[in-house]
Amino acid sequence: MNFDQLFKQITPEEIPNNVFTLVGKDFYTITAGKEDHFNSMVGSGGGLGMLFKKPTTWCLMRADRYTLELILKEQTYTMSYFPEEYRTQMLFLGSKSGRDSEKMKEVELTGVQTPSGNMSFVEARLILECRLIQITTPDIDDFYSQEAKDYISEAYKDASDYRHYVFGEITHVWVKK
Repeated sequence: MNFDQLFKQITPEEIPNNVFTLVGKDFYTITAGKEDHFNSMVGSGGGLGMLFKKPTTWCLMRADRYTLELILKEQTYTMSYFPEEYRTQMLFLGSKSGRDSEKMKEVELTGVQTPSGNMSFVEARLILECRLIQITTPDIDDFYSQEAKDYISEAYKDASDYRHYVFGEITHVWVKK
């Protein structure tokens, strides 16, 4: 089956899920690259909203992530949400780096190219295609609550642990037919 047989396009306003469930409880993948070479990682946290009058996502990515390297190269990526039955595959994608493994060939998911050339998976129930807007790294002085300062101080002990905030304009939204 081709992409159009599996998915239908909707607007960002029609996304059928609660945003706090999508970014706080559901497993999702962030995927970048093209059909001949792409990589996925498991996402956690983040958000959806409006930025520069555009529907936007934001997520956190460690500075050393291979997927982030591909996002910088391509300037586009997908965020794909899966039914609960694919939790094992999501955990697998989060267990190793695509930089030094063949995890995209090993994972029990079927890659699919969107009409605009981004990669996702046949098994996804929701796909957000994004165009990179901004990547920023928080500075501890930018935080005002003690809880946030404590979290940042603990989480960022090594430079490779630094998380970037990745903002992307939602260019297309697809739901499983």
